[in-house]
Amino acid sequence: MNAKEMLEILSKVWCDTADLMKLSGFGITYTAKLKKEIRDELTKQGKRLPKGLVPMKEVIAKLDIDVNYYKDLAEFQLKEHVVKTVL
Repeated sequence: MNAKEMLEILSKVWCDTADLMKLSGFGITYTAKLKKEIRDELTKQGKRLPKGLVPMKEVIAKLDIDVNYYKDLAEFQLKEHVVKTVL
């Protein structure tokens, strides 16, 4: 997955299991456990969540994803692509 694809996923408000698998690189079993941990933490705080979804903001925090890094990388990849098409 390239940086642009990563940012497309990160830009969503809610994260499902498939997105969490892509972001984390984990298999289905560990991804389900991770999603449950996030859901449990939020429900203990009294928050209600849609079935099967967790807030992307919490996923980014839990996985310690540096969004700015992916923004910079996507910009670089876009510039690199433009240069290649011009040449």
